[in-house]
Amino acid sequence: MNAKHHLTQSMSTAFVAGQLWQYHTRPGEEDSCVLINLVEEDPLLGRIYHISVLNVQICNPLTPDGVNTELPHFPVSAQTLQNSLTQLIGIREQLPAYREDYEIWREAFDEGKAGILSVPVSEIIGIIEQSLRQQH
Repeated sequence: MNAKHHLTQSMSTAFVAGQLWQYHTRPGEEDSCVLINLVEEDPLLGRIYHISVLNVQICNPLTPDGVNTELPHFPVSAQTLQNSLTQLIGIREQLPAYREDYEIWREAFDEGKAGILSVPVSEIIGIIEQSLRQQH
């Protein structure tokens, strides 16, 4: 398999905060990218990667224009990144909006009420979009 299309287990140590990556996107979202905001170690789960998805097109009937272009925070496993990321495209600062969602997740995680995702980023986006449509 082409290394550009699938990252290996050994590459997970190369994932660090501030990296901006291309990933296996949904059709029509080729300009979308993943930003790694924070990397944490957990004694049971190992590394937890807190990511944002930028330049995405999420149908959201709850917003004035009906579309979200940013998903500020998802806690994911190395497996998610290995199965999703394709090419490092740059370095940038954390997305400021990620912090508020992170704090909510952190509190729930510490109480045993939240976990991490281990499915590809494109699937996470689809799940979020479906959930938003059902809320309308």
